[in-house]
Amino acid sequence: MNETFTKSMARNIFYGGSLFFLLVLIGLSFHTVKVLPERDNRQNITPEVALGKKVWEDNNCIGCHTLLGEGAYFAPELGNVYERFGRSKDAIKGFIMSRPADGIPGRRSMPQFNLSEEELDAVAEFLKYTSEINTNNWPPNIQG
Repeated sequence: MNETFTKSMARNIFYGGSLFFLLVLIGLSFHTVKVLPERDNRQNITPEVALGKKVWEDNNCIGCHTLLGEGAYFAPELGNVYERFGRSKDAIKGFIMSRPADGIPGRRSMPQFNLSEEELDAVAEFLKYTSEINTNNWPPNIQG
């Protein structure tokens, strides 16, 4: 390769590469927008699911738990908790209500939030909703 690398060659590589990756970004963005409605389960959002998300946020559940891989890793992943509890919203509600206020020695314990029956139903419905989102098999195991 006897030819020297010039500024104009470098500029053309830079502009060509920038244009190529910009087109890749635009293509991936359009693809994501196209397939998102099929994957995100938005048709199942109800007022009860919205209330459950509000209760989730108001009580800072993500401060300890992860949901679909986002959040803290102090407590279990809850993206598939509906599956783990045998597809039973009553089991989820029972677990939330049964948390001891003083905790178990040597174990981390969930605080008692004293949620109303409506809020418990809403949180269970929200967790059911999130378990039905197509996440490409995340979390990778049933334990979360």
